[in-house]
This record gives sequence, structure tokens and C-alpha cells, in this order.
Amino acid sequence: MMNKPFPPMNFKLTYLIAGVIVLILLLVFGSSMFRTLQPGERGVIFRPFTTGLDKEHIYLPGFHIIAPWNDLTVYDVKEQQREETMDVLDKNGLSLNVDVSVRFNPIYDRVGYLHEIFGVKYIDQLIVPEVRSLVRQVAGRYTAEEIYSTKRSEVEASIINETKAVLQKNNIEMRALLIRSINLPQQIKTAIENKLQQEQEALAYTFRLEKEKAEAERRRIEADGIANYNRIINASLTEQILRQRGIEATMELAKSPNSKVVVVGSGKDGLPLILGN
Repeated sequence: MMNKPFPPMNFKLTYLIAGVIVLILLLVFGSSMFRTLQPGERGVIFRPFTTGLDKEHIYLPGFHIIAPWNDLTVYDVKEQQREETMDVLDKNGLSLNVDVSVRFNPIYDRVGYLHEIFGVKYIDQLIVPEVRSLVRQVAGRYTAEEIYSTKRSEVEASIINETKAVLQKNNIEMRALLIRSINLPQQIKTAIENKLQQEQEALAYTFRLEKEKAEAERRRIEADGIANYNRIINASLTEQILRQRGIEATMELAKSPNSKVVVVGSGKDGLPLILGN
């Protein structure tokens, strides 16, 4: 007995049921299967049934199809800013209030490694604790006066360099770190400012003294030079030289076209006297 073919209606029903199932799957898993990453975003995929976390292959901005049983974590890799206000202790145990602002972003091709260690809450688990810790460590090497005034640039440079190195090791690129303000107890602040003012006044006074000493030394050297010059001249002007100079001057005057009377040998040293009109 020959088998009879299935009625065409059964095939249509099968296709309809399959289509409904596919539609249900798309509705249920569509949001996780079709992902679009925006500019400034990177994706890290976790495949629980095969290779696990893929730290090397980072998903770039664009449209991606992800198997519904895999998990894609999206990271914002644009530059971000975090502001922190903290109390720190100086070298002598004095409390200071420091206001810090840090700008950073995850290193684009290292997001997988960042995800493995810290996850999406890396700001609270990495950035904030490290910044606070390093600011306190550096501040503990200096006195309040140095932090507030005399070595402030050195303190800032140390905080920036050390924080940048630590974050770099943990796959974060630090763009900038700014110490916006350093606040001391008013009494300590006033004492430091008064001390700095006195030091500036002392430096100004010392500068004036040095300037006056230099001017006095210049005048002494100038006077010694003039005195030495006069001694040399006086020592070289003998009676014969003076008489010779007088004769030369008399001869020059005698050549003058002006009317004059010359009395020869009537001078104190036997030089001619020239009487002009």
C-alpha cells in the first residue's frame, strides 16, 4: 500500500509555526543579538560556553551581531573627569584639605584587561582609591608650608607623575591632574603668610644693602683710580719737563696772529711772558 503525501496544509502550518518561533526568539533575544556601539565606545565579549573573556578582540564602534548566549559589555572610553576633596596630613601631622580634579580614559585596546580586573565600576574601584592614596602619600613627605607655598609646584609634579604611572599600569590613561585648592586652618595659614611676608621684606632689605655696598665699592675703586692717576702724573712732572712744556706752549702762542708783547726771560722759571691785548 502506497503512503499518501501530507496535505499541503500541513506544510504551511509547519512553516507558520517555525516563523512564529523565530519571531518570538527575535523579540526575546533581539536586543542582545543586535548591538550598535556609538563613537567613543568599545565592547568586550564574554563567551561562557567556549573561550570565556576575550581580552584581545575589542569591538569597535558600529553594528554587531552577538550570539544570544554571549555577553557584550560596553565601555565608555571618552575622556572623563572626577573631582575629589580629601583631608590629608602633612609631614608633621597637620591636617590639610585638598581639592583635586583628574581627567582620564580607559586605554582603548586594553579594555579587556581592565574589565577582567576591575569591571565597569573601575572608577570607584581604581581611579578614586589610587588618587586619594597617592595624594596622601605625597603630602606626607612635605610640611604644610611647603605644600601651601614654597614647594607647591614640586608637590603637584610628584602627585601627577606617580598617579599617572600607577593608572598606566592598570590600563588607564591619565590626561591631567589638577590641584584646584589647598586649604589650611586659618591660624596656620595666617602664620605662614606672615612668615613669607617677613622673608620677602628681609630679602628686599638684604638686596638694598648689597646694592649700596656694591655702589660704595664702585666709588672706592673709582677714587683709588683717580688717586693713583694723580700720583703717577705728579711723579712724572719734573722741573725740566714743566719748563719744556712751558717753552712748547709759548711757541704755540707766539704763532698766534693775535697782537701780544713777549718779555723774554721774565717768568718765574726764566720762561718768556706773553702779554696779549
